Amino acid sequence: MSMGSYPLVVVMPVYEDIEASTKLFQELARHQGGGVYVVAVDDGSVRQPLDAAAIADAGLKGVVLKLRRNVGHQRAIAIGLGYVADNFGDQQRVVVMDSDGEDTPQSIGELLEGLDSPDVDVVAATRKSRVETLRFKLFYIVYRHLFSTLTGRKIGFGNFMALKMPAVRRLAVMQEVWTHVAASVLNSKLRVVNRALDRGPRYAGQSKMNFVGLALHGFRALMVFAEDVLVRVGIACTLVAGLSVFGGMLALLLKAVGFATPGWFSLVTGILLLVFLQTAALTLIVLMLSGMIRNGGVLDAGAYKNFIDEVVYVRAA
Repeated sequence: MSMGSYPLVVVMPVYEDIEASTKLFQELARHQGGGVYVVAVDDGSVRQPLDAAAIADAGLKGVVLKLRRNVGHQRAIAIGLGYVADNFGDQQRVVVMDSDGEDTPQSIGELLEGLDSPDVDVVAATRKSRVETLRFKLFYIVYRHLFSTLTGRKIGFGNFMALKMPAVRRLAVMQEVWTHVAASVLNSKLRVVNRALDRGPRYAGQSKMNFVGLALHGFRALMVFAEDVLVRVGIACTLVAGLSVFGGMLALLLKAVGFATPGWFSLVTGILLLVFLQTAALTLIVLMLSGMIRNGGVLDAGAYKNFIDEVVYVRAA
């Protein structure tokens, strides 16, 4: 079978995780059959580089994109999407998933069912249950509320999603997808529906995402909506500056009618003046930054190729 004859293309980043990814290839073959073409992006693994034989031994066909260096989870996915957009036709459907087993192969069918509607471009997996630590769950709750407050949007899904090919091509040329895939899907204006799915346990090993990396991943989602965030911060600073002016006028009124104790007026006025000056300066900086930031750029065709060191094609065993 040629690449274009496979109905399903699965894109996954792999980094130093050969045991879990090998198990995932086997589970993909068991649950989805031989109609799957795997695009595995080896994100610069050194200790456990991905062997194309792991895909072939599972009875699948695919390709391993070996990167020149480690670029991170989100950029690895962006490179995989760029490769798919360049090498497959409109008839394919694409699934993006992690290689550790937490995105379960048996759930792919539920995502693909949602793409049957002509009014849907992307079906994203939300989580009914999570196999996570309490600290992660608490951080995730805070992150979702912070994201909603600063951007005015709700994000409840990650990288596990199914896409039609036109959606893949749109994402492949978006600069933002190299920063945060899920946030870029929100920002793409594509028609997205969510499907609640259970998250599975890792097949092997431990997650390489520590708390600092998790926090950085969350802030990158905010970077995709930098203009919206800056505008909202600017509005908040303006309100605080306005309240400080109102507080100063109220203090002056109390002083005029004799309700202020000695030294109280000068202390309150000084504090409110400092608040006003700081928020006014911050508002000015925010407005300048929002004018400098320009999201919505288009990547050059084939930009992802600069990161690929070797393309290893897999033939099913």
